[in-house]
Amino acid sequence: MNLPQLVISMVLFLILFFGIGFLLNMVLRSTWVMAFIYPIIVILIVDNVGFFDYLTAPAASFSMLLSDLGALHFVDVLVLTSGFVGAIVAGIVIKMLRVRGYQMF
Repeated sequence: MNLPQLVISMVLFLILFFGIGFLLNMVLRSTWVMAFIYPIIVILIVDNVGFFDYLTAPAASFSMLLSDLGALHFVDVLVLTSGFVGAIVAGIVIKMLRVRGYQMF
């Protein structure tokens, strides 16, 4: 991956998860919903194991998850981290807006 592609991917993930986090926080009237949901989304993006395999074969599924997380490249970690930063910033913005008197829904 070249540098412009990395920068654009990071900005897109930041904006995408900021927007999703802002809307979820506004609708559910909670501040950190997306920050707690984001690791589950990362697991769904990274892992090739089905969701119900974690319930039926947990040892094999979690070991496969750890190997998949360990196989991530630095660029992938940067992009996924920028998405998490977007989710955190959405929580901060919602909190600041509520302190200043804006009532969303």
